[in-house]
Amino acid sequence: MRRLFLITFLLLSNGPAYAEWVMVSDNYEEGKTVYADPDTIRRNGDLVEMLVLFNYKTIQLPTGLAHLSDSTQLQINCTKKLTRRLAYTWWSGNMRKGNKVFRIEREEENWEPVIPESPAQGLLKVACG
Repeated sequence: MRRLFLITFLLLSNGPAYAEWVMVSDNYEEGKTVYADPDTIRRNGDLVEMLVLFNYKTIQLPTGLAHLSDSTQLQINCTKKLTRRLAYTWWSGNMRKGNKVFRIEREEENWEPVIPESPAQGLLKVACG
């Protein structure tokens, strides 16, 4: 009986493996922490896509929609050192918790240069090595 209990316990306690966010930047002046999910990195030549999380210390109200975090599908050109957002979601709570407040599913924005010493430079290092 003890053996059956142990086997059942091990099977039930072995839940799905969730990716761990890796902190890329903690900018106290801007009040945000930037994380990357290395498990979502997909490379196609010089282009890399990955999921990025911006976690805010205070409520953000850019368009009147309050949120404390946003996740972004980011595309990075490793050779030219450029980034752009492909999709993003705003979350009511920190670390993608709470309700989805706003979502853009597929919108290729203009390429932006990676500024030295910026969170984007940290993301470039994670994505491109």
